[in-house]
Amino acid sequence: MPEAPTTKTTPPACGFAPGAHREALEFIEHVTVNAGQVQRRVLAEILAQNAPAEYLRRHGVSGTADDAVEAFHRLVPLVTYEGLQPDILRIANGDTSPILSGKPISEFLTSSGTSGGERKLMPTIADELDRRSLLYSLQMPVMGQSVPGLDKGKSMYLLFVKAESRTPGGLAARPVLTSYYRSRQFLERPHDPYTDYTSPNEAILCVDSYQSMYAQLLCGLVHRADVLRVGAVFASGFLRAIRFLEKHWPRLCRDIRTGALDPEITDRAVRDAVGRVLRADPALADEIEAECGRASWEGIIRRLWPRTKYIDVIVTGAMSQYIPTLEFYGGGLPLACTMYASSECYFGLNLKPMCKPSDVAYTLIPTMCYFEFLPLRCSNAKAEPSHRDLVDLVDVKLGHEYELVVTTYSGLCRYRVGDVLRVAGFKNEAPMFSFVRRQNVALCIDSDKTDETELHAAVSGAVQHLAPFGASLVEYTSYADAAAIPGHYVLFWELRAGSTAVPASVFEDCCLSVEEALNSVYRQCRACDRSIGPLEIRVVSEGTFDKLMDYAISRGASINQYKAPRCVRPGPVVELLDARVQGKYFSPKCPKWSPGNKQWNNAREVITNGDAA
Repeated sequence: MPEAPTTKTTPPACGFAPGAHREALEFIEHVTVNAGQVQRRVLAEILAQNAPAEYLRRHGVSGTADDAVEAFHRLVPLVTYEGLQPDILRIANGDTSPILSGKPISEFLTSSGTSGGERKLMPTIADELDRRSLLYSLQMPVMGQSVPGLDKGKSMYLLFVKAESRTPGGLAARPVLTSYYRSRQFLERPHDPYTDYTSPNEAILCVDSYQSMYAQLLCGLVHRADVLRVGAVFASGFLRAIRFLEKHWPRLCRDIRTGALDPEITDRAVRDAVGRVLRADPALADEIEAECGRASWEGIIRRLWPRTKYIDVIVTGAMSQYIPTLEFYGGGLPLACTMYASSECYFGLNLKPMCKPSDVAYTLIPTMCYFEFLPLRCSNAKAEPSHRDLVDLVDVKLGHEYELVVTTYSGLCRYRVGDVLRVAGFKNEAPMFSFVRRQNVALCIDSDKTDETELHAAVSGAVQHLAPFGASLVEYTSYADAAAIPGHYVLFWELRAGSTAVPASVFEDCCLSVEEALNSVYRQCRACDRSIGPLEIRVVSEGTFDKLMDYAISRGASINQYKAPRCVRPGPVVELLDARVQGKYFSPKCPKWSPGNKQWNNAREVITNGDAA
């Protein structure tokens, strides 16, 4: 594992030991103070390790040569997954020669497959598990600065695995979190009171999501008096657990009352693990029943787990839509975003984890990989961006937006991750980034381009029309329907009904409100060019997005990594949604558009590269 220039930057052991937290904080301090030097050393190590790789040699780089770093900067191009796919398929089909990496590929990490369609296979090496463990080991020392006493109780973290598949060459293909939870680094971790989970490993490792969820929630309720923090990976997954609890709390209470686990939980390892903690406790069952049986579930997390100090979930990017619902169930509990990671690589930490969700900024840890940044003006340009446009980690500018590009120990070279980040500040030499959006996740019919952030803002404004009727938005996605001429945007909305039915005219107002909030290019296409038809809202039945998640999981997505897609494409997903439509509503007129809007003058020069949704 790479080290920074001084011996003090060697990361501490992951277990609980006197001084371990101090050493972890010193490690963060030293690698951020020396970020530029650490990054140069990391790149040299990566090139030397991957010197035998065909990919580097193909581009004229000899990883062991004295000029390897200079040659890398001069010769290695930017690449996307599509550009690497032929090499990845060779590895998946059993070619064991050093194609991308100088070390053997140990497995493939699959993307969640919810943003752009089919799952991606990201090759990785065994050493990466140690780097991921390093980042996990830094979380609690950072959190402990803001929230003391977290070693005095338990954590109810809802963690899940996905059944793995095998490539034709015999390598495992599984989500990154499944890989980690099945690793010795997780399963053989030393006892640490800061990471004492209520969920037994057997429940976490159960591939049956119902049995896993049931067992983990049951154990969390049994330990309710000891729980100091709750969470999951994404906000959507945590809220799915709360909805599960809303549906199944009577059965969970019955188990606690009798001390006998529900017979529907058939996994023997899970039954044995739960049996070690489950005892008949009528008084506890009465307490839980009294809270769950109340008319409102507002503040239910604080009421069921009264010592909880915060909810640990990702609420940046598309997950920000869940903040109001989390606040409703959390009863004012802070929402903590702690880590920034992906299937390609783990990146960094939020060093101020108790900040407001709108202020979350991640500090990239310079030892994780070699970071470069593509200025957004280049990323969005009509011409193909060049590696000559890239900016080093320590050279980014405050307030500017960039697309993240990484070179990893596993053999990805100048790989475009697709995340758009904004520089929010600096920790010593290391920049702190706020997550803006995923690149190229957009609706497009003509010359328009609507990205995830813009769509979310428009929808958030439009749903205010539902408030007088007591209705609220549970979940949504979108679809560019180009089957008709002209094509038009379709929004699928799942609602929580209020006490009064929502008139059709109000849904039509919602349609128009969304259109009025979209960019001037879209509005010109609608109002002037008529190249886009009226926006449509299709209201789907309750539970539709749970069905969508079930479908994604059946196709290989991980319950840990799943996010409801903000844009979907024609095919089975749209068919599933259309089959559950209860009402269709269209914008009653064209949105306002002024030909003097300056944005239109440059619109055709800023169309994002890549496929539109």
